[in-house]
Amino acid sequence: MAAQTAIPCTMMRGGTSRGPYFLANDLPRDPVLRDEVLLAAMGSGNAQQIDGIGGGTTLSSKVAIVSVSRHPDADVDYLFAQVSVTERIVDCSPSCGNMLAGVAPFAIESGLVTAEEGETLVRVHNINTDSFIEVVVQTPNGKVEYDGDTSINGVEGTAAPVVLNFLDVAGTKTGHLLPTGNLRDVFDGVEVSCVDAATPMVLIPARSLGKSGWESKAELDSDRELLARIESIRRQASLKMGLGDATGKVLPKVSLMAPPQHGGTISSRYFVPTDCHAAHAVTGAICVSTAAMLPGTIAYDLADRPVGEPVLIGVEHPSGRIDIVLDLAETDKGLQVNRAGLIRTARKLFRGELYIPSRIWSYAQAKAS
Repeated sequence: MAAQTAIPCTMMRGGTSRGPYFLANDLPRDPVLRDEVLLAAMGSGNAQQIDGIGGGTTLSSKVAIVSVSRHPDADVDYLFAQVSVTERIVDCSPSCGNMLAGVAPFAIESGLVTAEEGETLVRVHNINTDSFIEVVVQTPNGKVEYDGDTSINGVEGTAAPVVLNFLDVAGTKTGHLLPTGNLRDVFDGVEVSCVDAATPMVLIPARSLGKSGWESKAELDSDRELLARIESIRRQASLKMGLGDATGKVLPKVSLMAPPQHGGTISSRYFVPTDCHAAHAVTGAICVSTAAMLPGTIAYDLADRPVGEPVLIGVEHPSGRIDIVLDLAETDKGLQVNRAGLIRTARKLFRGELYIPSRIWSYAQAKAS
């Protein structure tokens, strides 16, 4: 028996995240075995992930699994896996909009989608949240273009734009834009808003926890008392949002909110969930943006809302700003988000074979599956 099992893999940066992209057919079908393979691939259980390709942070310990979609409204299915760094845990309950930026280029280059001349629209079904995203990739001469002039905060240099349009974002995980039924709830004496738009979040005014909301990631991560208070609120909110016990899970996410400082709409410090994101998650930015336009929420009161159409929300974060374009409509049931769009970039880093010990998944098992 071979000492190691080879798995085809493409390493990519998607937005401000990074990780391996796999074809679903190249991984075990059994979810339990698949997760063991991912843990081995990333080197989880060690803070440096020294025995795998993980980068030792939550932003670089992510996995995208892609396949041809069986859904009539999609071209490909995308399953996201957040692989813990220090613990042997794989969480497939959330999605990741940054890793999503690499899905369409990967799908095209893997032969799942045929490229068009100029640019190619790829319809993505996100399995984690049962939601749909239209992704536009630059494909001059029928080839994916990675070079370009688009920059995003949190990433050095420039690259070709990848346009993401999220459809029907309200209630993606819980089925309700306001999962608790309230615009505001109180946990541990702190007034918060629980909102589910692209991802379920607990929005906390930073001043309620003794912060400005403009601190750096390092400042927030070093405040252990603050992190403990946030986690207590998050766990209580999770139960009331219908998400169950949040212990060991990454949902719901949390944002410390403040008025904007640099000409944006609102300031957000996004937690993932045990430390502050170096920039901001895409789905989290959509949720924050939606809440900023929803009268009665914590975010609404702190936001410097734009006037006119389209509605462009600038979410300020530790590395700069992420802009979200919202297509909104007022209905007899309240605010409706028809579409949330933004621009990301992606880059292919390497393509080849990733090796894991055969004791976890043997070559014979791989061929059989």
